[in-house]
Amino acid sequence: MNATPYQQLENRMARLNALNEATEVLYWDMAAMMPSGGGEARAEQLAALNAVTHGMMTAADLPDLLDAAEADTSLGSWQQANLAEIRHRWIKATALNEGLVEALTKASAACEAKWRDARPAADFKSILPQLSDLLDLVVEAGEAKAEKLGLSLHDALLDDFEPGGRTADIDTVFDDLSSFLPDFTQQVLDHQASQPPIQIPEGPFPIDKQRELGKRLMDVVGFDFGHGRLDVSLHPFCGGVPDDVRITTRYDETDFTSSLMGVLHETGHAMYEMGLPKEWRGQPVGQSLGMSTHESQSLLIEMQVCRSEAFLQFAAPIMRDTFGGSGPAWEPDNLLRLYTRVEPGFIRVDADEVTYPSHIILRYRLEKAILSGDLALADLPGAWNDGMKELLGIVPPSDREGGLQDVHWYDGAWGYFPTYTLGAMTAAQLYDAARRGDSNIETSIATGDFGPLMGWLRSNVHGKGRSVGPSQILVEATGRALDPQVFKTHLSGRYLN
Repeated sequence: MNATPYQQLENRMARLNALNEATEVLYWDMAAMMPSGGGEARAEQLAALNAVTHGMMTAADLPDLLDAAEADTSLGSWQQANLAEIRHRWIKATALNEGLVEALTKASAACEAKWRDARPAADFKSILPQLSDLLDLVVEAGEAKAEKLGLSLHDALLDDFEPGGRTADIDTVFDDLSSFLPDFTQQVLDHQASQPPIQIPEGPFPIDKQRELGKRLMDVVGFDFGHGRLDVSLHPFCGGVPDDVRITTRYDETDFTSSLMGVLHETGHAMYEMGLPKEWRGQPVGQSLGMSTHESQSLLIEMQVCRSEAFLQFAAPIMRDTFGGSGPAWEPDNLLRLYTRVEPGFIRVDADEVTYPSHIILRYRLEKAILSGDLALADLPGAWNDGMKELLGIVPPSDREGGLQDVHWYDGAWGYFPTYTLGAMTAAQLYDAARRGDSNIETSIATGDFGPLMGWLRSNVHGKGRSVGPSQILVEATGRALDPQVFKTHLSGRYLN
């Protein structure tokens, strides 16, 4: 029996997905394991794989297969959603030629490799030529997609990370937050200043012990080490594929707290990947739903849960015993104050929950200004410092703590940053709904049992893949669209009480 047009598309997507998964593992290796001299060869490998997958996605017979499959009235809802995803990806793929795809891949790899030298050296000028070349290609690709999709340049770039996301909607949300945060942050700082000093656990904290602690708490959350691993990289991230999830962290022997929360953050990403619908693995509809949803899962675990009183009551004795600590610094109430301490700082990934959105708003504004031509790339460091002064009242001592700290722009991910704060608001709304829906969730977390929470997330988020859009998932799970007030209520309840 001949395969139907839809079945033919599924077969091609499964093959294409396998190649994309191989690419993902190569990217992880480049960040975590590859020797510095391997960059040029890796760029060629990635460019070749991306050219092959682009060719598969732009095959001459694909439009006819799509048209025929869309005329098939026997398809179920998941098949229809899968077909819509394939159509959308085909539209974006056909906007680009193979030469541009290869050039963009090589430029991204080259710029990221240069960033790994430039960041420690705090040398923005040294990377400016590579970043300029990369940005030119990002804009060329973005404009081509924008024309095909009928979007602005920034919206087309955003669509790669937030399906259906629009700059106008983000502007509204971020304007609301930027008007709320300065006064609120000062209230929190004043409130914390009136409290007794926080006790800081004394180190050193050996890396092997930090790794032991991280892996133990990953296991508590539900991470399956038979299908994943923990490693080290310059910039913490979650990579790999659903059946082989790779997360990384970085360690500081004088402070275990940052690395641990970084591990738990990436574990949230990993749990989402591991929870995607197995029956749709290999198909677009079975993949993760954009980065605000992804970030909501990491921030739900790290911020909403693992910095909560319930979790720290459980985890504090484990932390103390791992490092052989004693005294008031290791008590749950002190660790809670330590993990909810608000202090404006330079580094986004180390930022507290209150000041973090300001880091994102800064990057979002700078990105829009560069893409619109209102800010020259060479002027980014100065504009960064001005923005930090305006939003957080501090100025980075060097570009290492400023515009070089994140890898995103240097590996071509323009349009990514706003998803972090959209994810934070989504996380607050989802966790609020989860606790209202299942009263056992919080009490279970206090005993180290994440089962009820993960069950709720599997049913309401993870298991839906891309069968519906981000907005619909949120409405179905919480009963309403994204509401910044839920996030603000969460912040007030945690930091002013």
